[in-house]
Amino acid sequence: MTQSALPCYDIYCRVVDNFGDIGVSWRLARQLISENLAREVRLHVDDLNTFARIAPGLRTGSEPQVLNGVTILPWRESPPPTAPDVVIEAFACDPPSACVSNMTAETLWLNLEYLSAEQWVEGCHGLPSLRADGRQKFFFFPGFTPDTGGLLRETGLLNRRIAWQADPVCRDTLLARIGVSADARASLQQGTRLVFLFCYPHAPVAALLAGLAAAGQTLLLAPEGLHPTLRDARPSGVRVQEIPYVDQDDFDRLLWSADLNFVRGEDSLIRALWAGRPMVWQPYLQADDAHLDKLSAWLMRSTPPPAIHALHQAWNGVGPQSALPNLVSGALSDPVWSQWSADCFHWSAALAQQTDLAHRLAAFVHHQRQKSASALQGR
Repeated sequence: MTQSALPCYDIYCRVVDNFGDIGVSWRLARQLISENLAREVRLHVDDLNTFARIAPGLRTGSEPQVLNGVTILPWRESPPPTAPDVVIEAFACDPPSACVSNMTAETLWLNLEYLSAEQWVEGCHGLPSLRADGRQKFFFFPGFTPDTGGLLRETGLLNRRIAWQADPVCRDTLLARIGVSADARASLQQGTRLVFLFCYPHAPVAALLAGLAAAGQTLLLAPEGLHPTLRDARPSGVRVQEIPYVDQDDFDRLLWSADLNFVRGEDSLIRALWAGRPMVWQPYLQADDAHLDKLSAWLMRSTPPPAIHALHQAWNGVGPQSALPNLVSGALSDPVWSQWSADCFHWSAALAQQTDLAHRLAAFVHHQRQKSASALQGR
């Protein structure tokens, strides 16, 4: 497809849960441009201050700006000067009504939904919803199977990860740049385990630290201000260091560098999967424990060893918290650790054999625009 024939996208994102919604939207916007899947991408965001924490160089004023080839616009009720070919509302955020009215008959409207491993997603992916005004909006569900919208993954990502993990200088240089002390970095060369923690404030961090302490020498890195327990934590054998928030590329490299990753929400879950290292997931807390259904579906899909299944459940508040330290230390001991490590590596490689989300989305858009053009010509 020639550059002029590529579609122009408007992506709308409300920053609801810190970095999750904007993280997914920003990764998608960048990939659509960098891999020549779009002529133009305009990303409309309602909270530039939060966005700027993961996108250095972003200005937080009211003027449009271009970053990494993407035009970034503050959320406004007035429509952009030209109508887009495709509108993506991230996670049912409802674009401004004036922007909806600005859509033409040819505009394709998609709702990029939340990621889920639940089986019903396959039946709903790609279905249209007819609005009262006669417009169609299509549901696009990310997922883990070929019958879903796939997972965000830039071309060549796993090759870059493999090269990074094969060169210990890469990890040391990154850690030095984000402020990890020389003696802490030297301890990693002597067998200290590196753990990266990115969790929600209700996570049982004290129990985690107790389990890490029982498992041996550990360096735990966490974004500054992440959890109140970390400020005063001094467990024997565990060195806790808060680090600054980093951009998305360095976030990926941190996950590649750690021996074990604790992640939360959607964006960091996907990036931890691509790290190919052992990981523990904390889904976003939902009413009626709906997040536990998502966790169970994901565990069934990923099929970890039974001890790791129990660790995920305990980390997410299922069962007595007194069991969590033993579950942590047990997961880090052989043969569980070796099996867990191998499973994560192989599942990452298997998932990477599927087409990624951005290319599935581009193919879906191309197909629907062709259908729409044929229908309009036939009238």
